[in-house]
Amino acid sequence: MKRWAMAVIMAMSLAAYAQRSADIDVKAAWARPTVAGQMGTGAFMQLMSRDGARLLGASSDVAGVVEIHEMAMEGNVMRMRPIRVLDLPPGGTVDLKPGGHHMMLMDLKLPLAVGEKIKVNLQLETRDKKLVTQPIEVEVRPRAP
Repeated sequence: MKRWAMAVIMAMSLAAYAQRSADIDVKAAWARPTVAGQMGTGAFMQLMSRDGARLLGASSDVAGVVEIHEMAMEGNVMRMRPIRVLDLPPGGTVDLKPGGHHMMLMDLKLPLAVGEKIKVNLQLETRDKKLVTQPIEVEVRPRAP
């Protein structure tokens, strides 16, 4: 029994370490509120990586689909499109903001009201190619904090 308990404690410690090993700080995370019938919204934040990482995607219980998007000019038209990976340079800050890179929460399962806090799981690849999930809390608000 003691060996089994030690094995469980070791596994839990390793799992906790894996979530911290990406060394990603998230600041000012917020999402726009929705109105009845609205199926998608944007989420925004600042991502800082000490050692460098890559944002591979995200998920949330409130959305069927979460994608990382960019805004880019195509001819004379600004278009939004999904991207597969967002690089987080070592020691740098990447802003997910309206009109730039951002997160889209789509197929919403419920309306998002001002003041609510939703959970989003960031899927990251560390500099040494480890895949980690980092849970964050995102506040629903009408504008950036």
